[in-house]
Amino acid sequence: MKIGNVTFDCSDALSLSAFWSQVVERPVAAGASEDFAVIGGAPNLLFIKVPEAKAAKNRCHVDLDADAPLDEIRTRLEGFGAGFVHAQQEYGISWMTFTDPEGNEFCVGEH
Repeated sequence: MKIGNVTFDCSDALSLSAFWSQVVERPVAAGASEDFAVIGGAPNLLFIKVPEAKAAKNRCHVDLDADAPLDEIRTRLEGFGAGFVHAQQEYGISWMTFTDPEGNEFCVGEH
């Protein structure tokens, strides 16, 4: 088996997919709406509108590999609307944790 999709429950699929489109530098597929959106790739990123708000820390999150120094990544992501949580260094890896506009945590690391 392989991972086909990473799915984000959200209150506005169109808005959240636009944020992630900038982060991963891949376009939102045609036909996106407030209810459902897709960013194609491997894996696809799916955004599905749900009625309830995020209530707790993610049990699973996306880890991204940095394509620039972490300070530059932080500036870029905050410009897209990400929230900065903290910077860490552990296990020989430096990374920063962020939240997307709907509060989903994700990390960017220098591996």
